[in-house]
Amino acid sequence: MTAPRRGRVWRSLTLRLGLIYVALFLTSIAVLFGAVYWVGIYRPFLQEARKVRIEAGDFAAIDRGGGRDALVRALILRRDTGPRRALDALIDADGKTVMANLPSWPREEIGDWALLDADLSVHGQEEDYTALAVEKRLDDGARLIIGRDVEDIDDRDELFSLGSAWLIVLAALLAIGGSLAMSAAVGRRIDMVTRTARRVMAGSLTERIPLRGTGDDFDELSETLNLMLGRIEESVESVRRVSDNVAHELRTPLARLHADLDELRMANSDDERQRLAGQALTEAGRLQAIFDALLRIARIESGRHLAGVKPVDLTTLLTDAVEFHLPDAEERGQRIESNIAPGLAMAADRNLLFQAVSNLLDNASKYGAAGGTIRVRAEKRDGMVRIEIGDTGPGIAPEYRERVKERFFRVPDTAAQPGTGLGLALVAAIVALHKGRMEIDDAGPGTKVVLTF
Repeated sequence: MTAPRRGRVWRSLTLRLGLIYVALFLTSIAVLFGAVYWVGIYRPFLQEARKVRIEAGDFAAIDRGGGRDALVRALILRRDTGPRRALDALIDADGKTVMANLPSWPREEIGDWALLDADLSVHGQEEDYTALAVEKRLDDGARLIIGRDVEDIDDRDELFSLGSAWLIVLAALLAIGGSLAMSAAVGRRIDMVTRTARRVMAGSLTERIPLRGTGDDFDELSETLNLMLGRIEESVESVRRVSDNVAHELRTPLARLHADLDELRMANSDDERQRLAGQALTEAGRLQAIFDALLRIARIESGRHLAGVKPVDLTTLLTDAVEFHLPDAEERGQRIESNIAPGLAMAADRNLLFQAVSNLLDNASKYGAAGGTIRVRAEKRDGMVRIEIGDTGPGIAPEYRERVKERFFRVPDTAAQPGTGLGLALVAAIVALHKGRMEIDDAGPGTKVVLTF
């Protein structure tokens, strides 16, 4: 198990990102050190080199104009001038030293400029000097080396080189260690997500990702994934309940259909056959209605039923729905009171929206009190369209108000009423498709369903 684990570590995205971070970090340090070196060391060297180069040109001009003796006198006088100690050497064309306070110099000609060790003995004490030297060839081939002491800059250079080397090594070790620690910490959090996901895939839908309580990005991601797993668990449980309910709801009409057909096969009279055939057709129609409703809900929830969102005159739609259900309500001795604001409109699938309102009116009439009142109210409030449909029936207990939106769920007190238990599930699917909200509340007495879009 060790080798695969090691291989996975090296394939880890967090480790690769950490190493990239190390590379960027070290590159930024190198750039910073380079800038410091330029400003604090190399640029001062260049400035001194420019000054010394000017001096060398001046002394070459003295040699051309006044001769060698004048040059020697000028060099002697120079040794007592300037903020930095003057160092020089004059070597004739034969290689013989004419004068010098530099202890040594290169045999080859100095190119642009060079740093020369120039330790001198002063009053028996050796003093350290570093000469920034420039060489000038005189007309007769003599070598004129002009320099100034830059020991302070050279010391700074040595200290910077040594210190920066150690700092870069230390920074690299810390960055690599931090990168590995970060990779391990992130890897552990990702492993928790992976292990939880694998357990969920194995069938344990109650698994959740542990939270650290730090409120960081991983905690936020884990919380979101836990919410998603909760929704998946609810969906799977809902599917299981729907499957059980489908089996339960279909068992009775199928049994009746089977019995009717069996009796039809044995019937002797035409009247008996007609009666049994009618009963069989009724049960087949009930089965067809259940399957149609289930299919329609599934298509709506998947978004495939949305024929096209268009501007809908909601005032007219609600008025038409009320008029459509008015005869059934009057047959039960019920009144429909409507208070629909004019000019209501929204973008929707008109047929689906009419179906939702029609289902709610049908429920209000079916489960409302005989001789009671059905109230329809619609208005625009705070930029939202609000549709309220209520009845004066026995109402729905609070513990059932969310469950009635599930497929096939029937409130126990109304189980004897005709119906499939799919009406409110269909309404909930249509409302969700239109990004709306459906709430079931107490109408005191009765039930009130509020749709908000």
